[in-house]
Amino acid sequence: MKRLLLLAITWLALAAAPAVAERTYTLKLAETWGPNYPILGEATRNMAAMAETMSNGRLRIRIDSSNKHKAPFGIFDMVKAGQYDMGHTASYYYKGKIPNAMYFTTVPFGMIAPEMYAWFYFGDGMALMEKVYAPHGLLSFPGGNTGNQMGGWFREEITSLDDLKGLKMRTPGFAGEVMSELGVAVTNIPPGELYTALERGTIDALEWVGPALDFSMGFHQIADYYYSGWQEPGAEVQFLINQRSWERLPEDLQEILRVAMRTAAYDMYIQSTHQSGEAWAQMKEAYPDVAHRTFPPEVIAALREATDRLLMEAAEADPLAREIIDSQHDYLQQVRRWTNISDRAYLNTVAPVE
Repeated sequence: MKRLLLLAITWLALAAAPAVAERTYTLKLAETWGPNYPILGEATRNMAAMAETMSNGRLRIRIDSSNKHKAPFGIFDMVKAGQYDMGHTASYYYKGKIPNAMYFTTVPFGMIAPEMYAWFYFGDGMALMEKVYAPHGLLSFPGGNTGNQMGGWFREEITSLDDLKGLKMRTPGFAGEVMSELGVAVTNIPPGELYTALERGTIDALEWVGPALDFSMGFHQIADYYYSGWQEPGAEVQFLINQRSWERLPEDLQEILRVAMRTAAYDMYIQSTHQSGEAWAQMKEAYPDVAHRTFPPEVIAALREATDRLLMEAAEADPLAREIIDSQHDYLQQVRRWTNISDRAYLNTVAPVE
């Protein structure tokens, strides 16, 4: 009887005690983009909101835009050093520090967005990305795809290879290396400085993303020629996470963060598709002088030849580069056969053409 009475008192004491609040975790994220930047910046905020909701407030993410940290192309270094727990950027911005990272954004003449996601999650993509980033104490996750990017805005029409020689153009990543092979003077400029650079003639041409983001930047007010792309068939940005910050999270919060990042990446892709359709229609109506162009066949052939040659050189110089390049090539060879008889065949034979 005494034992039962003691158990009852203990139970009542526990029931009456105030509940111990579960620990909350706050991660700091630095992004390449400016404050409230459309689509790209929305992806980070969507991810943070989902993570906080799914964790019932236990996981919070504080976002600093480039106007706060002042280093739009310094995300890799800041997350590696632990100055920030997370980052949202594009891996090809850091090809000078980790050359093998650029393949995870996009490769000229490579996979379109659905093929790229399939390679990440059902092919070797995630495992190879881990090989590249683990030595730096980092994790990288797909962070949103813009879809097929446009080839750029040009103040003068491109009719031959000679028109590229000496052209000053902003284009990053592997595409910049390819353009350099054709005589283009390539530079990379932060997003917030692009309009001014084009307006003042610091550059003659630039490629940014597509109508969804280009229209709000106002490039069509300066350059009349808008070219379809070859260089970024499915450009994927990334979430970077410091390994130590990741390991401090309980397993359930790690999974919540993983799901929030993957969902935000998908949402960014479909949002980009939606808003590019809207923006292109608005641009054509408000600025009828904007001329859509595709690069001449001789230019495309030269770009492809340079791309293949540079990929071969990279593969010969670095075993890990070869592993990534071969994996992407082999996966594309397989999946593109399906794309050809499905999406390509539909667009060529069934879908109405404007």
